[in-house]
Amino acid sequence: MAGRQDGTVTDAARTGGRARWPEELLDHLRPAGRDIGRITAWLADTVRGTVCLRDGTGTRLAGSALDLDEELAADITGGRLGSAAVETAGRHVRLVAVARADHLPSALLAVSRTEPFDRGTADVVAHTAAVLELLLRARDTAAAGDRLQRAASDLRLAILQLLMVEDVVSARRVAAGLWPGLLDTETACVYVVEGGPEQRDALAAECRAVLAGRALVVPCPALDAHVIIVAPVAAAGDELRALVARHPGTFVGGSARHGLSGTATAYGQAVSALAVAHFRPDGAAAYVERTRPERLMAPEALRSWTAALLRPLDELPHHTRAELLATTRLGLEFTAVNAAKILGVSRNTVRARMERLAGLLGTDLSDLRARAVVHLALNSQEGLGETGTGPGRTDRTAPPAVLGDLLSAAPVRTWARHLLGRLPTDTRDLRTTVRAWIVDGGNAERAAQTLGFHAQTVREHVRCAEPVLERQLLAGGSDLYEVVLAHLALGELEAPPPCGANRGVPDSPVHG
Repeated sequence: MAGRQDGTVTDAARTGGRARWPEELLDHLRPAGRDIGRITAWLADTVRGTVCLRDGTGTRLAGSALDLDEELAADITGGRLGSAAVETAGRHVRLVAVARADHLPSALLAVSRTEPFDRGTADVVAHTAAVLELLLRARDTAAAGDRLQRAASDLRLAILQLLMVEDVVSARRVAAGLWPGLLDTETACVYVVEGGPEQRDALAAECRAVLAGRALVVPCPALDAHVIIVAPVAAAGDELRALVARHPGTFVGGSARHGLSGTATAYGQAVSALAVAHFRPDGAAAYVERTRPERLMAPEALRSWTAALLRPLDELPHHTRAELLATTRLGLEFTAVNAAKILGVSRNTVRARMERLAGLLGTDLSDLRARAVVHLALNSQEGLGETGTGPGRTDRTAPPAVLGDLLSAAPVRTWARHLLGRLPTDTRDLRTTVRAWIVDGGNAERAAQTLGFHAQTVREHVRCAEPVLERQLLAGGSDLYEVVLAHLALGELEAPPPCGANRGVPDSPVHG
């Protein structure tokens, strides 16, 4: 072995001539070189041996597999020993503990050589263990941070889902632990910010930064391009509009202010406003309360009819009743699949809840007329409830109003004539096509058979009717139900029967 003239062995000799190993090891701490696989490979090459890095469970993290004394390895990973050196089967093995986060057992660095470990190779192993400790701790910290972020994200979604089913008390309890005071309010607005799916997480993070804990920000579980914000503070709308202005190709729609129990209704309004925002230069729009048919009905008669229609639900436990109503509100506005994602349940659960409500009400939600009537009742209940004059306050001894009385009121019929009167009756006769399409449950194929058209012609007529009516029909939801109610008010459609065979709830409000 080569050495200095005084007989002392050099560091270069101890490490096979690699005197610069400290610099080489430090290079592995540079940002581009922080890879435990590369470090273990470097160590094996430097000490001319075999290296294995295992976690506390014995799972190999890097290097080559080694046959070790498992009891000795357990003593080291369990903290009873810091290191050990053994000779077995003609090989020299050095075991070193690599400390990790406090809640994790130590990792184990094992190095096997045919030659004994001298001071130089032992120093290389010890210093390499220290570098691996730094990298593993950093990785563990990053992983813990990721878990915390995922947990916080899951909690935000859980709070939103509780609000969607009107469980405000539970939502406040969940929020209080991490975001104190966030839901210490009675009302809020809901906003939906839309960007590309690839930028949604960054948009959500920026929304949280801009609103600084003053709003609930949740990536939409149903639509990859949407971020949902429940904002109690009035300034949130201006701040979100400024955010959208900084990001071309993004849009924001906002609801009117609602009680927290009306979060599902506010969300529907925000989505409706978002559709309008796409046509605005600034990419932003707020929901505008246009003339709704329920606004034109006598309040007492509407309250009486709503209470009578929904009375079969009054015997249910409060949480069950709220769950059925909230699920049906979303199920009438969106597809069963998207409603399920928003609520955090399966689509079969959404259908089952809607079928149960339909059964209690004695109606058939596969019929667009029935869907429009139930939607009217749920919207009326929400509006009346917000003013403190909900259906439960109706005098039950008085005979309830009937749907025909509500729809035959002069203001309602005037509204219906004005709305449907926009449809031309030229050679295309959009009004007849739309009516037949509604009768056939929004199914273009069945309506085509009724009219003697091609199904694509029916779809094209319905699309042409949308800008004329200023209502979305093919997407279903509130716009479509208003058009259905207008037909009912003018007697162009028969009112749905009060009872009927429940043929099931379709996956989406409109077919074909």
